[in-house]
Amino acid sequence: MTFIAIVDGAITTVALPSIARQFGLTTAALDGVVVVYPVCLAMAIPASAWLVERFGAKRVLLTALLAFLGSSLLCGAAPDLGRLVAFRAVQGLSAGVLFPASSALLFSTFDSWEQVRISRYMIIPQQIAPAAAPILGGLLVDHLSWRWVFYVNLPVGLPAVLFGALFLAEHRGHRPGRFDLTGLLLSAAALGAVMFGICEGPNRGWSSVAVVTALVAGTVLLAAAIVFELRTAQPLLKLRLFTDRLFRDTNLINLVGLVPIMGAMYLGPLFIQQGQGRTALESGTSTFPEAFGVLLTVQIAGVLYSRVGPRIIVGCGLAWVAAVLLLFATCDAHTGLWTFRAYMLLLGIGMGGVFMPTTVASLATVARRDLAQASTLNTVVRQTGGALAPAAVTTALVLGTPAAAAANPPVTAYQHAYLVLAALAAATALFAFTLPDGAARAAARATTTVGRTKPVARRRVDAA
Repeated sequence: MTFIAIVDGAITTVALPSIARQFGLTTAALDGVVVVYPVCLAMAIPASAWLVERFGAKRVLLTALLAFLGSSLLCGAAPDLGRLVAFRAVQGLSAGVLFPASSALLFSTFDSWEQVRISRYMIIPQQIAPAAAPILGGLLVDHLSWRWVFYVNLPVGLPAVLFGALFLAEHRGHRPGRFDLTGLLLSAAALGAVMFGICEGPNRGWSSVAVVTALVAGTVLLAAAIVFELRTAQPLLKLRLFTDRLFRDTNLINLVGLVPIMGAMYLGPLFIQQGQGRTALESGTSTFPEAFGVLLTVQIAGVLYSRVGPRIIVGCGLAWVAAVLLLFATCDAHTGLWTFRAYMLLLGIGMGGVFMPTTVASLATVARRDLAQASTLNTVVRQTGGALAPAAVTTALVLGTPAAAAANPPVTAYQHAYLVLAALAAATALFAFTLPDGAARAAARATTTVGRTKPVARRRVDAA
């Protein structure tokens, strides 16, 4: 389920030139088609935990998926830019509920050791999706139409809806209190404004009126939302969960650590196409090996998790990422594609030691009744980190480029950007080695022992 939402967030960029020709516009004029998706996604996330607790994770998940598929159909059939942007907004709102609802259902169904095992398989679509999106988008646009980058969600999503309706087990947490409308308005406005500022900063310039206004307003609204939610008896976002050090530290690692990781994924295609002047197909096939590295390491990390704990795995994973980014910083205009592909494979090996352990560990000490709330906060953090990555890369490129060459950065600018990302990964690795993971390791060991001494009741599996 999450596969199509991740693909949809990345695949649309490939279709922008074709959409511009269809509507007789410039590609720059279609900026709203891309930006409205993460903005609306961020605005919908705060309400997801309350919806899951009120109506049940299965019902919310399937409703969000149906809304996502319906808006995909409408996007593909959109006759003009205005309606395309409106339907993309609905897509973003649906995805904002879909991500935390699927996580809440997964982690409420399985115990800590089973979560490690399931995450080893869940990581497959999560890593294949962003790697495959550019290639899939190019094939659809070239051989069919830009409309198929939206229509393609239907043959994938409809069977998932049917499977979920038949096999997903229902889960509902404790009965939620009164809906926190003020908290929703403050948090949604804050996250939407911040996300807009982060996404548009590299395009419009960080000093532009729109970006500065959005970031300042978003910061003020975010501060107001935090104060209000901490003083509310039944908040929409249970920010008190961040008083748990393991939950807080793993989320901080996710927020900062995602920047060098996703930044490298964003920078790679730019380097190959703009720095080396190669084709989009060469770019797509050269960044794809990262997924294989992740799939390899996550299997090993799953086996080691209960033995050594997430602290060592995550710290070593981020240190490995930092070392590989230093290798990328040596690439120049003459670096061969197979060398670059080898580096991407090595990057994926490091990434595989970060994603799964931090996600599972973040929920190890969270009470079962708070899983929906914790999943929602995790999603907010990951989406923010993902949005910061391209902004950081673009800013690093500009800082390493003379003003006269800003439109076409030289290879040295890309090398500078890789060095910045390496430094950030190294700093995050040092912090990861301070992670208090005793409780996470104990929980995994306890459930492993239970699983070996007596049969575990069979559960229906989340199809996310």
